[in-house]
Amino acid sequence: MDTAERLALPFVDAHTAEVAADAGTVWQTLGAALDRSFSGGRSTAVARLLGCADAAPSGPRPLVRGATVGGFRVTAADPGRELALLGRHRFSTYALVFRLEEAGEGRTRVRAETWARFPGPAGAVYRALVIGTGGHKVAVRRMLTSLERRGAPRDRPRRRRT
Repeated sequence: MDTAERLALPFVDAHTAEVAADAGTVWQTLGAALDRSFSGGRSTAVARLLGCADAAPSGPRPLVRGATVGGFRVTAADPGRELALLGRHRFSTYALVFRLEEAGEGRTRVRAETWARFPGPAGAVYRALVIGTGGHKVAVRRMLTSLERRGAPRDRPRRRRT
């Protein structure tokens, strides 16, 4: 699937974070975060169970067009600007697109967009389990929070959650 096919998918949601780092640093951190989130043994096993077209990680790092992380193939990689991932399995065809833009001196805004189609009754059940329960939202927010933490200057105390 190419970028045109990705754009034909229905929009699901978008989440944004502002990272205290330049776009080049965020780009490197994003690739590492995707590998941590989708390329471990558990993620690869789930991707295989679902029948993902690209279940295992492959290709060069930093991510380039054609590389894979568990469940996704990179369809666009414009360093410091956009990273588009596309995947499919028996219940869905989906895309996760990260857009990076300058947000002031030394800051980068990251927008994570999800696009997906869930065909048939099994797709509807899968959508209810993944999107309807809020699990997808939690996973994307967790990844963006990880980017925020890794981009934060080390001399500034981190916020404590209570």
